[in-house]
Parts: sequence; structure tokens; C-alpha cells
Amino acid sequence: MNILIVEDEQHTAALLKEIIEQNPDTLVVAIESSVIGTVDYLVKYQPKIDLIFMDIQLSDGHSFEIFKQIDIEVPVIFCTSFDQYGIDAIQNNGIDYILKPFEDARVHQSLEKYRKSTERLRKKWMIHFTSQDEKTANYQKIFLGQKKEKSMVVAIEDIAMFSLEYETTYLYTFKNEKMPIYKTLEYVEQAVNSADFYRINRQMIVAKSAVIAIEPYFNRKIALQIIIEGPERPVVSRLKVTEFKVWLQGTALD
Repeated sequence: MNILIVEDEQHTAALLKEIIEQNPDTLVVAIESSVIGTVDYLVKYQPKIDLIFMDIQLSDGHSFEIFKQIDIEVPVIFCTSFDQYGIDAIQNNGIDYILKPFEDARVHQSLEKYRKSTERLRKKWMIHFTSQDEKTANYQKIFLGQKKEKSMVVAIEDIAMFSLEYETTYLYTFKNEKMPIYKTLEYVEQAVNSADFYRINRQMIVAKSAVIAIEPYFNRKIALQIIIEGPERPVVSRLKVTEFKVWLQGTALD
């Protein structure tokens, strides 16, 4: 677990690092002391961070200013000497709120809370991944795409994405062919294997094998780079970001 500490008091940061790294699976990869420094660091390295411990009052302002300058997808544990920032913490990816001076046990409790929240998502998806062999026969293996006056048979493994456009559902193949299928996106969501396809928002279902990269997007969403050119940039809705990442790493859930 890679952890970033945001703390302007050097002694406190060193103590927190020492407590965190008592856990064999944790590593503090960086310590930042300012709003500006944290923003610069996260712009470059956010995808490598699993969790942030963040003081609220930093050398150049409140840490909440960081969230106004960059979309942070990573869960945050806030550490502060004041207790009046609880609501703001919750609204800015906060999963816990530690009052200073903190004890070892309280820090370990927060780390365990993070682990449990992550594990719940992993278990949810493990239900899908461990039973795929039994369920495969029930999933739709082809879709009929309309091409002029013909109904084209398209194998599921050739489909990169389904997209709802002006009340019509289209499939996109890995060859960047686009065809209407005259099925609802809800129908498609139930018909395809959830280990291979994910509904990222109200308009799109993407194939795991079509995703090349992910990057931070506006309002703590993430944007996808996919193999094909779709009607618009694929964006994972904010509430689905964590679940999507767990799904995307499906084979790494063991």
C-alpha cells in the first residue's frame, strides 16, 4: 500500500511515517508540506498512490484548497488538531478523521478501516470472477448489428463498447465499426459477462480489453483511453470510480 503524507510539521510527519510503516504492507512514498507541493506531486504520481494522510492546516493554506485545484480519486484520512472540519473532510474523499495528538492505535485503526472498505469491493467482484466458468453459458455470445439492410452477426469478443446515442443503442467493434442493435443499454448490461464489460455511466458500457489507460478528470471522475474512437470521451462517473478500478484489475483480486 503506497501512502502519501501531507503534513507541514516535520516532527509530526516523521512520527506518522514511523507509525504507518509498522504495518508490513504499507510504505510512505512521499511527504509534502504545502498545498502547492501536494498538487504538483499528485499531478505526476496520483495513480501510484493508494491512500493519503492529510493535515488540514498547511504552510500555505487549508488542504481543502488542493481539492479545488486537482481531482483527487484517492481516499484521504485527515489529521488535525481541530474538530470543526468534519463535514468538509467527508465531502473531500475523507474516510476517517484523526485528532492530534494521535496515538499509534488510532492510526492503525484508520488503516484497518481503509483495508476493510477496499476488501468489501474486492469480495463483491470476486463473486463474479470465481463463478464465471459456471455462468458463461448464460451470457449472450453474439449481437445482431444493423448495417444498411443486413443484420450482421457480431461476436461478443469483437465488441469494444456499447453506447446509447439519441435513444438508440450502438455497438462499436474493435475495428471501429458502429452498428445499431435496437436493444436497451439495460438489456445489454444484463446480457453480457460483467467480468468483461462494465457500465461506466448512463450512456456507455465498455469492454475491459478495450481500455488502454485511465486518467483524472473533472469533479473526481476518471476518463478512459480506449482502443477505438467513440462518440465522446468515455468518463467513469464519480460514484463508480473505486468499483471500476477494482473491476479493471479483476485478475489481480486473488
